[in-house]
Formats: sequence, structure tokens, C-alpha cells
Amino acid sequence: MFRALRYRNYRLFFIGQGISLIGTWMQQIALSWLVYRLTDSVFLLGAVTFSSQIPSFILSPFAGVLADKFERRKVLVVTQALSMVQASTLAALVLTQTIEIWHILTLSVILGIINAFDIATRQAFVVQMVERREDLSNGIALNSSLFNMARLIGPSIAGLLIAVVGEGMCILINAVSYIAVIASLLLMRLRPFEREKKEHKVWKSLQEGFTYSYNFAPIKALILIVGLLSLFGMPFSVLLPVFARDILHGGANTLGFLMGASGVGSLAGALFLAQRKSVIGLGKVIIYTMLLFSVALIAFSFSKTLYISLLLMLFTGFGMIVSMASCNTLLQTIVDEDKRGRVMSLYATAFMGMAPIGSMLAGAVAEMIGVNYTLAACGLLCAISIVPFALNLSRLRQMVEPIYQRLGIVPTIATGLQAASNLTAPPEER
Repeated sequence: MFRALRYRNYRLFFIGQGISLIGTWMQQIALSWLVYRLTDSVFLLGAVTFSSQIPSFILSPFAGVLADKFERRKVLVVTQALSMVQASTLAALVLTQTIEIWHILTLSVILGIINAFDIATRQAFVVQMVERREDLSNGIALNSSLFNMARLIGPSIAGLLIAVVGEGMCILINAVSYIAVIASLLLMRLRPFEREKKEHKVWKSLQEGFTYSYNFAPIKALILIVGLLSLFGMPFSVLLPVFARDILHGGANTLGFLMGASGVGSLAGALFLAQRKSVIGLGKVIIYTMLLFSVALIAFSFSKTLYISLLLMLFTGFGMIVSMASCNTLLQTIVDEDKRGRVMSLYATAFMGMAPIGSMLAGAVAEMIGVNYTLAACGLLCAISIVPFALNLSRLRQMVEPIYQRLGIVPTIATGLQAASNLTAPPEER
């Protein structure tokens, strides 16, 4: 389950990123609570999320070109340092009680621009830290487990700290936590970076990446799933402060518990993926977990009991992370190495870029029809969005079979054809 940790560079990244992610989740919870406390507006909750994520929709493809042309570690050091400056500025404004909603919106846009370059580069960087290709899927799954362990710990701590010392301290802790991931990047021992001799202009490189992804149906299908799940599924986290305060009649600690429960489910999902030894079968896993997420989300939207809501959050967390991480794993498996950065930037665009649109739409619709019906509609749309993928699964798995044979995932053509009857995957910061 933890075989990717035998690589020194990956261990360093795992530790540094783990510390930083706890701070990131603390800031996210603190910021959501701060915005809702200051404005009492569901729409502005969505607007802040929109501001922080829409830059990824616009800039991630360019970030992918950067990830293929420059040393990825240096790019990550720069993005993490800039994120620390952003968090420090936000913490100073909150702690001095001079924060206004326009400050939050502006700093959210700045963080979104930084994240556009960070996420695409980080996704492509995993393959450099995990030296053996067969351990790549395990490294991606452990990344997901790390992300969700932080989602379990960070919001729980933040919920308690907000009640005692306010939101500013949570944001300050996040600013300090970036030191850990920057240090881990600087301590890595990597092969000397070799710039690609074949130089293209940015637009030519972008066009090549889009054409490659669009013309290969399995890649296109996986990116589409991620985009639809982000568009219809991610808004649930934006609306959680409303459920915590107005429906479950709790405070910041209730919000922390809900996010923590989702984190427990996500961690279980990530560990479920980590113990898998092959990507074979992930296609059906994506279908089942998307449906699980959809049903749990619909049920949660009408729950008015904290314990039932916490239980349903476990299932939403499990379903979402397994679906997202499975798509990531399959993409990383089948993509050509020289186009990895650009394809993963499209993944980042779908993941981070569609979420803000969904958040704005959900916030606006919730103002009109209420958060309950809005979230139920999101769950229903997620269930519908997986249907085309399920219907085309057989055709897609035939297209990836030659890639599996070339990589040794299916050892020989003879055994590969035999295994194809069970092959269910058209081959998921973060």
C-alpha cells in the first residue's frame, strides 16, 4: 500500500506537502466561515470560490506548456513561495481586523493564478519522484490519501481555533506551513534537467496538446468526467457553511466536523486505491463511485440531523476522491511522456476550472430555490453525467489495450486479449 514511499524524493515531498496541506485546509475553512460571517450571502460564498479557481480554467493550458519546457521543481518552488506571500497578506488583514470582502476576492484571484501553474506542474512532477512506472499509480493514490488526511485534520483544527482565536490564526498557520514543502523540494536529488530540443512556440505547443487529447477518446472521456464532476459535484463544499449554521444549527466546529467526515471518507477511498496493484478495472470503479457520490449527495441535501449528515459526508468523500484519483491515475498511465504536462494541465483545467463555474451557479440558484434543492439537483446531474462513459466503456478499453501491452501491464498479446474481458479502464493536485 505504501510502496511509493521507498523513493527518497517522494518521501520528502509526501512529508512537506502533508504539512502544507493541513494549513491549506485550515485556511479554506477559515475563509469560508469568515465570508459567511461578514456577508450572510450564499452568492458571495460562491463568488469567492469562483475568484480563486477561475484563473485555473483560463491559465492551466499555458501552465502545462511551462511544465513541459522548464524544470518542474523550480516552478514549484516559485509557486509555493508566492502562495506563502498571499497567505501572509491575508492573515495580516484578518488579524488587524481591516479585512473587507474586496480584499478577499482580490487575494483569491491572485491565489488562483498561482495555483493554475502549481497544480499542472505538480501533477506532471509525480512521475519524476516515483522512478518505476509500475509504482506511479500507488504514488498518485498516496497523494490523494495525503490530501484527504489533511482534509480530515485541517478543518477539525480550524473549527476549534476559529471558536477560540478567530479565523486569522488559521490563515497565519497556513502561511508558515509553506516552509515545509519548499524545504522538501530543495532537498530532493533529481536527475539534471534537460530542456527539450524540439522547441515550439507556446500556441503551437498548446495546439498540439489539445489535438492529442481530443483525438484520443479515452483521454477525452476522462477529462470530461473530471470536468462534469467538478461542475456539478464540487459546489457541495461551497454550500457547507449554510448547512452547518442554518440547517444543522451549529457553528464553525460543525462545519469542521462535516469537512472532517468528508475527509475520512476520502482518506478511505485513497487507501482503497493505494492497495490496488494495477489500473485494470478502474473504469468500472469510476462508474460505481460516481453513482455512490451522487446518491449520498442527494440524501445529504435533505438531512437535518447532524449524525446522519456526517455519515453521508463519508460516502460523498469516498465517492468523489476515488472517481477523481482514478481518472488521474489512468491519465498518467496512458499519456505520452512528452505531452504529460499539457495533458495534466487540461486535467487541472477540468478539475479546478469547472468548479468555480459550478460554485457561482450553485450560489445563485441556492439564493432562489434554497440550498437543499440546489444540492439535490447537483447530485442528480452527477449521476446523469456518468451514463455516456458507462455506455462507451467497452469501446474505450479496447483503445487502451495496446498501451497496456506496451507498458507491460498486460504482459503479452495472448494474455492481454484474454485479460481484456476484465479490462475496464480507459486510462487524477493534487
